[in-house]
Amino acid sequence: MSAPAAPEIAELEEQERQLTLPRFTHDDAWTLGTLLVELARERDAPVAVDIRRGGQQLFHAALPGSTPDNDAWIDRKRRVVERYGCSSLLVGSRFRAKGTTFEDSSRLDPDTYAAHGGAFPLTVKDTGVIGTVVVSGLPQIEDHRLVVEALEEFLNA
Repeated sequence: MSAPAAPEIAELEEQERQLTLPRFTHDDAWTLGTLLVELARERDAPVAVDIRRGGQQLFHAALPGSTPDNDAWIDRKRRVVERYGCSSLLVGSRFRAKGTTFEDSSRLDPDTYAAHGGAFPLTVKDTGVIGTVVVSGLPQIEDHRLVVEALEEFLNA
């Protein structure tokens, strides 16, 4: 079975426009984080989940099967969102669309930054990017899709 195809750049950009939050509180972080954990448990997904606002970690969970490597991936993907202000998958896709890779052309240390799917900006309306939500443990497209699904459900609750 082949890995799912990456969404097109326009679709990734539209996801970010659609998934803008009216606000984001500590309680919202708990609600979103537990929603992600519930979705992952339903799928027996061996993931780690991390939510931050500014420099503060508001939620973190490591499910069975996840490893310390997932936390390292979370940090690397989160730094991409913090630097570029958009999802880690979108950043990597934009480099690939130019016929190169993030690792070859970003001039950033790949031990510190990873433009792999799974990190998504928490964007508040009329404010901008205020934090990140990150999943690590699945193939990058699935990490990204899990975050998007949880954000959609969170916004529609």
